[in-house]
Amino acid sequence: MFNSFAAEFPTSARSEKAISMVAPTLKKQLSDKGLEYGAPIFIRIFKDPGILEVWLESDDGTFIHFKNYEICTFSGDLGPKLKEGDNQSPEGFYYVDASGLNPWSNYHLSFNLGFPNKYDRTHNRTGSALMVHGNCVSIGCYAMTDEYINEIYALGAAALKSGQSF
Repeated sequence: MFNSFAAEFPTSARSEKAISMVAPTLKKQLSDKGLEYGAPIFIRIFKDPGILEVWLESDDGTFIHFKNYEICTFSGDLGPKLKEGDNQSPEGFYYVDASGLNPWSNYHLSFNLGFPNKYDRTHNRTGSALMVHGNCVSIGCYAMTDEYINEIYALGAAALKSGQSF
């Protein structure tokens, strides 16, 4: 089972290099907080104050705040994305599985937020390819610096490779 999953896991030379560069430091930082690399991850994004938070599950099953990353830029204002092309970044609850990872992104590395979800579709909201990515530019996505997306991507990929389903 693991081998078939590993074969389906998206990867590229760029993502492997980025992960190998940041993994040793992340492992040390996580260990200092009693957390493990590959533990399930939970991400919260706040347009105001422009922060992406990373939380990891501890041995006792609680999620512990690991780190904040400043969002380089996002599009629009407070409020949800309503339609394709409105240049608004989405707000809501989204799930990212391995198929949402994009190690070949034009914006360094990225993962698709999964917008529109069922709630968005029920409210006739449209849009596609809404990502968290590097390269610090946005027309509806949450853009991070390449340094930050390397860490966020590595943590997400490690959790998914370790068995977190989304």
